Amino acid sequence: MLKGGRSLEREVSLRSGANAEAALRRLGHEVIPVDVDPLLVRTLRSERPDVAFLALHGKGGEDGTVQELLEILEVPYTGPGVLASQRAWDKAVAKAYFATAGVSTPPAYAFSQDAFRELGAGEALGDIRDRLGLPLVVKPAKQGSALGISVVREPGEIPGALMTAFSYDDRVLLEQHVAGRELAVSVLGTDDPWALPLVEAIPRDRDFYDFEARYTPGLTDFVAPARLSDAESQEAARVAIACYRALGCRGISRVDMVLDDAGHPWVLEVNTIPGMTDTSLMPMAAEAAGLGFDEVVERILADAAVGA
Repeated sequence: MLKGGRSLEREVSLRSGANAEAALRRLGHEVIPVDVDPLLVRTLRSERPDVAFLALHGKGGEDGTVQELLEILEVPYTGPGVLASQRAWDKAVAKAYFATAGVSTPPAYAFSQDAFRELGAGEALGDIRDRLGLPLVVKPAKQGSALGISVVREPGEIPGALMTAFSYDDRVLLEQHVAGRELAVSVLGTDDPWALPLVEAIPRDRDFYDFEARYTPGLTDFVAPARLSDAESQEAARVAIACYRALGCRGISRVDMVLDDAGHPWVLEVNTIPGMTDTSLMPMAAEAAGLGFDEVVERILADAAVGA
């Protein structure tokens, strides 16, 4: 069981790992909990695990780094492989894959810090604003749990939002804001993926489903399954599976999207190691499907592999 680590999502990872570890023990598996640190390779060589169950969120855990180490050591692991993890972790890259799959994703422009420092990209912000309109979303290209995201409603807010996003990553996205209902679709099953019931997150008195709303009990209302028409549910599930396949995922991944007022889904991102905390959306989806948490954990474990 790999959890913790040193990313900004460490505490969330520890909570996910504790829940998954308890489930694995109930299922009769011997579990070796590992709080990931610079001795990880030495620990893995010493313990020689049959499978590495990944509950490692954020940088180092979801970006393909730990997956590559596990492949070098020939340790099977849960969740997507190196390339799928890298594709999903970089939101700009993921958008390109969504587009090739014919999936709608909000238009966006991505820039590095160097583009602003050395190429004068700041002079193009007015053009971007004119093309994408206001409000717009400014976010780090590579970060999880909605960290560093701002919804900009006035032109004067853009510089501050950029500074916030750049404090989390050296590349940012300026993305068209799509108003609507925030949905999460968990997709399970490597060979024949299928979608669990949709979960709607309704933050209380907040612009969007941000970090605090995700992990602070009482700040968000959840509806599982989401109250949608059959057509809307089927289309959201179809889109989620298309994204899962386009990125090359396996095991379970969570696709976050916004359903606009016309009932059309717009994909924001794919989370390759979805949270397993008490406020996480994937366990809610499993419960709505009539699956126990332990059963989901067992299925994730069954899809573990090296590579792919």
